[in-house]
Amino acid sequence: MITAFELKHKSKTIITSESWQKQMAKAFRDVNELLAYLELEPDDAKRSLYFPEHFKLLAPRPYVEKIKKADWDDPLLKQLLPLNLEQQTSDGFSVDPVGDSTAGIAKGVLQKYHGRVLLITTGACAVHCRYCFRRHFPYAESMVDKSHWQNTLDQLLADPDIHEVILSGGDPLMLPDERLAAMCADLAAIPHIKTLRFHTRLPLVLPQRINKGLLHWLDDLAIRKVMVIHANHANEIDDETGRALEALARHGVTLLNQSVLLRGVNDDAGVLINLSKRLFEFGVLPYYLHMLDKVQGAAHFDVDDAHALSLLKSLRQALPGYLTPKLVREISGERSKSSLE
Repeated sequence: MITAFELKHKSKTIITSESWQKQMAKAFRDVNELLAYLELEPDDAKRSLYFPEHFKLLAPRPYVEKIKKADWDDPLLKQLLPLNLEQQTSDGFSVDPVGDSTAGIAKGVLQKYHGRVLLITTGACAVHCRYCFRRHFPYAESMVDKSHWQNTLDQLLADPDIHEVILSGGDPLMLPDERLAAMCADLAAIPHIKTLRFHTRLPLVLPQRINKGLLHWLDDLAIRKVMVIHANHANEIDDETGRALEALARHGVTLLNQSVLLRGVNDDAGVLINLSKRLFEFGVLPYYLHMLDKVQGAAHFDVDDAHALSLLKSLRQALPGYLTPKLVREISGERSKSSLE
């Protein structure tokens, strides 16, 4: 059998645009260049910058343009600027905090929860978030690829209990439209798979990715489509991002958000309340507020449980239930997310 992933997706011509690829080509990859653009002095004595060889700075310009200039404490800047704190070894933190290495059931396929599998579609992201729980993940040998794709489909076809496939990475929207559309068409053709779920930062950090080509083939998919975006702060959601989200909703995509609770970024009730309200302006429902996955290099972002629970109480007092995210933690080996309550 020759799959659509191995050939062109032929159901309809896919309209493509290179605008988002051109934006990625212009992304900031040099710390000093980023600081110069933001009018920050790299020799500021209050800062201890890090110039990593692995997991380097990566920040697309549409996202950087949302950062307030000359402000070291901007919450978006804190998410992407490498600091020497990342080199500290912290007790209780590991290179595989959520047990990805033991959850594989096939090349690039992880299964932790009943009825769902997660595909590692790519190792590429549009932005390198400094708290990323997969910053140490061995992508080169752990992604789905063309040579194993038919085996992947056969395995999914053989398990009728699987009803949802999560496309993750990296970021699945970093794949070209033709390749991603073909992959999704193959998955949608499996009768017992009812939902495709995309986990992505692209609508926030590079809204140009939500183009006519993407929307066109999403329309073609005769399957339930869910997109979980990852916004941590209302400042990430400007009008251009809002238009991208509204376009996805018009094309039949259910939109949810999951945030990570980050010290110095969003560990404040007012910030989280504003985020929920801003999301809802554009049709996105808050889904999860994640405690930090304890990955080595990110301990300086950690928030303690007591403070997290006090924030949740404040959110419940200020917001309706449908705008209050679930406060959860992922524990390696557990068969579901764990609520903090």
